[in-house]
Amino acid sequence: MSVTELSDSAQNYLKALWSLGEWSDAPVTTTALAQKVGVRQSTTSDAIRKLSDEGLVAHTPYGSIALTAQGRVYALAMVRRHRLIETFLVEVLGYTWDQVHNEAETLEHAVSDFMVDRIAEHLDHPDRDPHGDPIPAADGTIDRPAAIPLTHVGTGSRVRVERISDSDPNLLQFLAEYGIHVGSYFSTEAGPPFSDSIVIHLEGGNGAGVTLGRTASDAMWVSPCSAA
Repeated sequence: MSVTELSDSAQNYLKALWSLGEWSDAPVTTTALAQKVGVRQSTTSDAIRKLSDEGLVAHTPYGSIALTAQGRVYALAMVRRHRLIETFLVEVLGYTWDQVHNEAETLEHAVSDFMVDRIAEHLDHPDRDPHGDPIPAADGTIDRPAAIPLTHVGTGSRVRVERISDSDPNLLQFLAEYGIHVGSYFSTEAGPPFSDSIVIHLEGGNGAGVTLGRTASDAMWVSPCSAA
């Protein structure tokens, strides 16, 4: 059965379950899933029971929620749709990276499997979306980049940006204004005392430091690299 035969609601829950666990080792709870999908916890509990009955998730009362093998197949199919559409919107239609998430949320339910494959072919089968998230292959394989949160990097480090969360369009706009994107290189130094911030110096920039607060740092995943 194709993922297109599932309801939009089921598709959303499965994709959200994958997304919550993709960059975090924390158990996925009903509360976290409800917040991710944007519905009441009671609504999410009912949906999880249905998905469990269909063999797509494993869940024990008051415990964590996990995808079954079949649930993972469908979840990755939805992730593939979403990220290919985002990439198509940026590379072909000229959207900016802060504009594509909500568009893809709508379009991912409407396009056929055939169209998804044609988008992938047109884009020469990309493996990363505009935010650096990995795009699953048609067979469901996915290669997450080796990256760590910027908050885990010590000061005085040189790093390459590998991934930036797309959850906050305003943050993406802010970073774009300073020329910070996936593939950027910068060095880090400590921010002002007691500020919970860091200062970065972007390579190829004007030399001025950019102060990033905790929200921005939490959203960025990087790979440490040697000095230029």
